[in-house]
Amino acid sequence: MLKQNATRMICNCEATMPAEAQALGGFGRTADQLCRAQLEHFRTALGEFADITVACTQEAPLFTEVAEDMGYSGQLRFANIRETAGWSQDARASGPKMAALLAMAERDATSFDVVSLESNGVALILGRDQAALDLAQNLADTLDITVLLTPGADVAPPRQTTWPVLQGRIRQAQGHLGAFELTVDDYAAPAPSSRARLEFPHGRNGAVSHCDLLIDLTGGTPLFHETRPGYFRADPRDPVALAKLAAQAGQMVGTFDKPKYINFTAELCAHSRNKLTGCTRCLDLCPTGAITPAGDSVAIDPDICAGCGQCAAACPTGAAAYALPVVDNIADRLRAGLQAWFDAGGSAAPVLLLHDADHGTPLIDACARFGRGLPAHVIPLQINTAAQIGPEIMAAALAYGAGGVRVLSPARPAHPLDGLAETLVLMDAICAETGLGAGVCSLLALDDPDDLETALWQPAPKARATRSGFLPPDDKRGLLVLAVDELNRNAPQPAQVIALPDNAPFGAVVLDTDACTLCLACVGACPTGALSDNPDLPMLRFTESACVQCGLCAATCPETAISLSAQIDFAAWAAPKRVLKEEQPFACTSCGKLFGTRSSIDRVLQKLDGHWMFTGAEGADRRRLLTMCDDCRTREVVIAGFDPHEKAEV
Repeated sequence: MLKQNATRMICNCEATMPAEAQALGGFGRTADQLCRAQLEHFRTALGEFADITVACTQEAPLFTEVAEDMGYSGQLRFANIRETAGWSQDARASGPKMAALLAMAERDATSFDVVSLESNGVALILGRDQAALDLAQNLADTLDITVLLTPGADVAPPRQTTWPVLQGRIRQAQGHLGAFELTVDDYAAPAPSSRARLEFPHGRNGAVSHCDLLIDLTGGTPLFHETRPGYFRADPRDPVALAKLAAQAGQMVGTFDKPKYINFTAELCAHSRNKLTGCTRCLDLCPTGAITPAGDSVAIDPDICAGCGQCAAACPTGAAAYALPVVDNIADRLRAGLQAWFDAGGSAAPVLLLHDADHGTPLIDACARFGRGLPAHVIPLQINTAAQIGPEIMAAALAYGAGGVRVLSPARPAHPLDGLAETLVLMDAICAETGLGAGVCSLLALDDPDDLETALWQPAPKARATRSGFLPPDDKRGLLVLAVDELNRNAPQPAQVIALPDNAPFGAVVLDTDACTLCLACVGACPTGALSDNPDLPMLRFTESACVQCGLCAATCPETAISLSAQIDFAAWAAPKRVLKEEQPFACTSCGKLFGTRSSIDRVLQKLDGHWMFTGAEGADRRRLLTMCDDCRTREVVIAGFDPHEKAEV
């Protein structure tokens, strides 16, 4: 439903698509050629409405310019219903999808921070042959060049030394655009008398070089991931690749802004406690080396991060959260779109197609222009990258009534999709146990629009009897728990307990009560508060919905009394804190104050039976001290002048 003082402007693009009445939601104006002959309709709307959604993205620059010329201060949004719905064999049945697309477009994306990188054009070219010098000659007018040749390179001396040509082997490399630092072994300058080839004397090790740009023509193992800002790499035998590299590198002088892809909250991180390692999901998945251990948490370098989003998708606590946009914003769009779908008469359960702008949008456009287009039951939603999608988004979509989720990516993505693969395994387990079936959530890794049509033109899933309408919380973990719970509540066969694969973000703590001494070291190590004590009684309690299976409790337990079980127990999620173990406290034999537990005191006394320090009369006094609280024990030692370390008389 539109807000007050808002309208939608729908154009059938010269009658090439039907502007279905359902898409208007009761408010709006239709046109045949809104961007040309009927542009006055748009100008009139600018004077009447504070909120306008134009169902056209092709002519968005024109509409924006007109709005600026008229001094429009309201909210102007754009939605593409042509390539995604109107240009399709299913166009006549696409009214509910148009309504969904418009409703999602009317949810504003969240803002994000940017990171600025500064380059002065100081470039280091790494090479093994003449190609490095040829490229240096090509870039010398725009960049401050130094060439570093691998030892043994057969290169003719340049006629003039206009930029340094050195020898060296990279031992270590770190940094990014504007701040590379390299440690070089076998470092040497050429002999000025070099004749047929550059001759280098014996080099020294450990030289340090700094540069803004690093150009790698060695053809060897890459120093960094291909997305590292300021790092360029090409095959020296490929003239097309070299020309492309030269064009790109030659422009890398000045200040460059990039998004800060990840919002990180160190306090939520479950990586480590007390020098014991727990969760390593993000460290295992990051392809660029942007994430490193940093004490009890990890550190994410925004200058290096390339925005694949795997860390955010896999993070079980929400410490790492994707910012383009944040997950609750995506969930809010899904809620609005799916609600609009059903309100507009959608009878099937729509399939959500998540895609990026660089790969997915052109494929969808190609289907619309040259093929059958998207089916009426497939709703596309643009995201930044396929790898950012975690289980919370998939679970929310299914809870809101979607019949399936498809994530579209290139057949050979720039980033690995290991995190997404783990998410799909998790969702398969949940969907299978709740009666939704296998393959409800899947990856479409393909590059051909014909293959995309084949994958999507399948019978529409049947709508379920009920669906959720929950408001998404603004924290990732809260959204994940709530979405999975609502998915199960509205599933065909709600489950009680679901066994999950290892490394799942849900599970239980299994306690060996005989081995546990209630030392509560696990409580101090738990980063999420899933394990807690009772300040009044010796007790260990567990909140299953808060457990992220990081393993810190098991690593910390001195009695190895804890193991983990990946699962979802919905009854445990709904129940209050569960008591894993409790005991009666031990009463001080002097003042009666409660301290410790009876079993722990008895265990200590039992282990000391027969020890020379606890036999005889003085040994009995020592045993009695162990049954006192700290205050009474100290008072007894001071007043009686008793030395607890003195050898007892036997």
